[in-house]
Amino acid sequence: MLDKTPLSEADIAGLMQDIGRRACAASKVLATASTDRKHAALTGAAEAIRHSVSKILDANALDMTNGEESGLSGPMLDRLNLTKNRVLDMAVAIQAIASLPDPVGAEIARWQRPNGLDIARIRTPLGVIGVIYESRPNVTADAGSLCLHAGNAVILRGGSDSFNSSRTIHECMVKGLTSADLPADAIQLVPVTDRAAVGEMLKGLNGNVDVIVPRGGRGLVERVQSDARVPVFAHLEGLVHVYVDKSADLDMAVNILVDAKLRRVSICGAAETLLIDKNDAERLAEPMIAALIERGCEVRGDEEICKLIPDVKPASEDDWSTEYLDTIITAGLVDGVGGAIDHINRWSSSHTEAIVGEDPAAVERFFNEIDSAILLHNASTQFADGGEFGMGAEIGIATGKMHARGPVGVEQLTSFKYVVRGSGQVRG
Repeated sequence: MLDKTPLSEADIAGLMQDIGRRACAASKVLATASTDRKHAALTGAAEAIRHSVSKILDANALDMTNGEESGLSGPMLDRLNLTKNRVLDMAVAIQAIASLPDPVGAEIARWQRPNGLDIARIRTPLGVIGVIYESRPNVTADAGSLCLHAGNAVILRGGSDSFNSSRTIHECMVKGLTSADLPADAIQLVPVTDRAAVGEMLKGLNGNVDVIVPRGGRGLVERVQSDARVPVFAHLEGLVHVYVDKSADLDMAVNILVDAKLRRVSICGAAETLLIDKNDAERLAEPMIAALIERGCEVRGDEEICKLIPDVKPASEDDWSTEYLDTIITAGLVDGVGGAIDHINRWSSSHTEAIVGEDPAAVERFFNEIDSAILLHNASTQFADGGEFGMGAEIGIATGKMHARGPVGVEQLTSFKYVVRGSGQVRG
C-alpha cells in the first residue's frame, strides 16, 4: 500500500535499501523463469488492467485535479491524462510485449575457433532496473512489462503528479505476477513521493541496481546523469527536426509536418524545428507554415522566413535549442540538404530527425551524415516510438552511443555472456 506520509531521510534510506534487496532477490527468479510463466504474468496484468478501467480512471481524475490545482501546463496535463482508450491501449501494449520472442537465452552469434573451441554469445537479463519518470502513468505498465519480459526486476519511481494513477496500475501488474507464481517484488513501485528516494536509487541501493532509466523533463534527466553511480540509459531532450527538400511532394510534406508537430505536442518525438530548402522556398514555405498557423501553432522564424510570411514571429537564438512540447515551432531556410545537415549537427539533441524529399542522393546524404538515434524519410517524427517500431512499447528513447540507442525495448534491456564449449583444449 502506498503512503504519502512524510518520512525522515533515515526512514527513506532504510525503505529503499529494503526495496533494493527484494528486487535483487526477485531478479534471480526472473533470470531463469520460463517464457510461459512470463507470458502468463503479462497476460494476467493486461487482463487486470482491462477489469480495472474505471478504478484507474477514478485515480487519474484525482491526479488531474491535483495537477490543475498545482498549475501543470497543458502539455504536462496531456501527458498525465488517461482516457478509456489510453487505458485499454496499455493492456494492448502489454499483450504485444508478451507476444515478442523471449530475448533471454537467445543466441546472438556463434563461431568456432581453429583449436576447436565453440563460442556463443547469449542474451542475459541486466538484473535490476530503476526507472524514474514524471507525469506519464502508462510508463508504470510499459516499463514493468518490458523489464519482466527481459527477465529483469524493476523499481519504478513515478512522479508525484501521477501518484494515484501509477499506484492503481501497479496493483494490476502485481496481480499478473502473482497469478503466474512469480514474485510480487519483481515489479515494485516506490511508495513515497519524497525526492530523497530518487537520491537513494541513484546511489545504486548497495549494488542492487544495475541500470537507471530516467524518463521526464530536462531537470530530472540532468540530475540523474549528474548524480547516478550506475549506468544510465537516457535522452536529455527531443530537439526534433523536419527538413523539407526542394524535391519534396508538397502535399506529402504538409501532411507529415502537421502530424509531426501537432498530433501530440507533448511527446519527445514531436517536431520542434522546421527546415526548408531555400532553393524552392517560394513553393514550399508559405503553404507549410500556413497549415501550422491555421491549426493554432505559433511559428517563430529566421529573418528570411519572416520576410516571406508576415504572420511568423522572429526567432531568438534560444529558440533553436528549445524543446517546446507545446504548439510552437521554429522555422528556417537552409541551403539544401547540406545546410540542413549543418544546422541539425549544430543544434540537435541526437534524438530524431526527418527528411521529406524524392531525391535519393539527398536522402542518402541525410542518413549518412547525421548521427541521431532515429532518422526518417517521408514519415512523421511521431513514429519515433517503440510501439510503432514493433517493440510493443519502450521505456524511453536513448540518445547515447553505448549499449542501448533509440527506443529501449526488451532486447535493449539485456546484456550478454559468452558460452565456450571445448573438448579438452589447454593453452600450455
